[in-house]
This record gives sequence, structure tokens and C-alpha cells, in this order.
Amino acid sequence: MKEALEVLDHVRLNFSPSGLFALNVTIAFIMFGVALDIKMEHFKDVIMKPKSAIIGMISQFFLLPFITFLLVLVLNPTPTVALGMILIASCPGGNISNFMSAMAKGNIALSVSLTAVATLGATFMTPLNFALWGKLFLKYYNKAGAGSFLVPIEIDFFQMVQTVVILLGIPVILGLFFSQYFPKLTKKIKKPIRQASIIIFIGFVIILLSANFSNFIKYIHIIFLIVLVHNGLALGAGFSVSSLARLPRVDRRTVTLETGIQNSGLALVLMFNPKIFPPELELGGMTFIAAWWGVWHIVSGLTLSALWAKKPLYQPAVR
Repeated sequence: MKEALEVLDHVRLNFSPSGLFALNVTIAFIMFGVALDIKMEHFKDVIMKPKSAIIGMISQFFLLPFITFLLVLVLNPTPTVALGMILIASCPGGNISNFMSAMAKGNIALSVSLTAVATLGATFMTPLNFALWGKLFLKYYNKAGAGSFLVPIEIDFFQMVQTVVILLGIPVILGLFFSQYFPKLTKKIKKPIRQASIIIFIGFVIILLSANFSNFIKYIHIIFLIVLVHNGLALGAGFSVSSLARLPRVDRRTVTLETGIQNSGLALVLMFNPKIFPPELELGGMTFIAAWWGVWHIVSGLTLSALWAKKPLYQPAVR
């Protein structure tokens, strides 16, 4: 497997800054639709009962990177693939998880809160987790030169704040404003906006993939199983830790999705930043993992959300 994965390092994917910006705009639109279902008392419940939020943060920033480290030790892939997996696990939850949480009848306010806090926390936790688990992996990896791929990551705090404001703050505030002051209009536009959000997002992903279609077709078989197992473990970890903590079922669904839906867009932005990873490094393995994760977690997340949407949260009492 390792010989096959080494081929990926020589492949360069096409992800333009304008494409990533368009993705952020799409996510902001999705967040507006999600926020139409949020009430202010939802956030009050999160603050007054912080247990679920704490478990969610532990699952994202401690449990997932640890499980990923164990997985790369078992698989022992190339350094770039392993570090790509570790970087994905070190990123905060993806914004699309908020939409999925709403679709799965989870705790939407908890989902939005976790995404916001995790995105800000990523300023410190993403570089820390990547450096910690990356160094531990390379310690057990004997290939010469592997350490050159492990570089310090610096994430601008104010850039993170700006991201939260644009992708979460503004759409959520607008959604709350509409639902509070225009309840009749909100009732009419909620469903169309939610349906349009899915179509637009999936359409955007298809367009993004089309620019790299030949490369994906040629090499996808190499990483498909790796991402499938990694994402499955992430979702399983979120569900397991929230179940062990005996969180309400509505919160278990949210914590599961927040853990399994990672911000692969942030990972790609970091990978394509020449100030972080010099262009002369061949990082095809890292970018392939992040790009395919971004596709696959949509499939797995929407599938799980659709299944949960049909399953009642509480079983009727037997008489």
C-alpha cells in the first residue's frame, strides 16, 4: 500500500483561492437557513447546561486526534498521508455540520455553539494537535527525510475571528432576526432555503471536483478505504463518548456529527499556504486526503442525518 500512496505525492490538485471563497459564501447561506430554526432560549440552555458542549469539545480536540494517531500507527502510510489525516483531525468541525444537525433533528444551538467555539479554539488547538501527534508519528516512522514535512502551523487569530463572524455570526444573527420579527415570512422560506442549500452545496462540490476529475478517477481507489475508515471512526468516537457521558439523544446526534464532519476547507487552505508548507514540498498525499474527506463526509453525514431524521428521538411508552 505504501508504494501506491507514494505516487500521490507527485500529484498536484487544483484548488483556487476564489473557489475556496465561493465555498465560504455557500456555507454562510446554509448557516442562514439553519439559523431560521434557532431561538434565543436554545443558547441559554447551552450556557446553563454546558455538559454537552464540554463533551463535544473533548471529542473534537482530544479524542479524534488520539484515535487518528492510533489509526496511522496501524496503517503506517506515507508521511504525507499520515500527516494529512492528523491535520484533518486537528481542524475544528465543519460548518455544514450545523445543517446536518438540523436535518438529523439534533440540538441546532449546540451545533452552532460548538462550531463557533471550536473554530476560535483551532487558533491554538490545531497547531498544537498537529505538532504533538505529527511528531509522535514521525518518531515511529523510520523513513529518511520524513521530518521535513512536519512544519509549525501558525493560524492568525483575527483571521479566525473574521471567519466566525462571516460564516456564523452574520448568518445566525440574520436568521434569528428573521424568525423573531418576520415569523410568517420565515415559515414560508425555511423549507425552500433548506432545499436550495443542499442543491447549491452539492453542486459546488461537483464543480470543485470537475477541476480535478482525472486525478480523482485515477487515484481515488488508493485513499478511498483510508478516508472511509477514518471518517467512520470519527463519527463512532463522537457517538460513543456522548453515549458514555449519557447525554440526551438530541445532543448525541449533534456531538456525533460535530466530531465526524471536519473543516477540510481549513485543512486545504493551510496546505496550500506557501508560508506554512513550501511549494517545493510534494504534498499530494496530504491534499488528496483533505479533498476526498471534504467529499466523503458530506456523503456520510447526509446519510446518517437522513437515517436519524426518520428515527424518533424518544420511543413511545409501552402500556
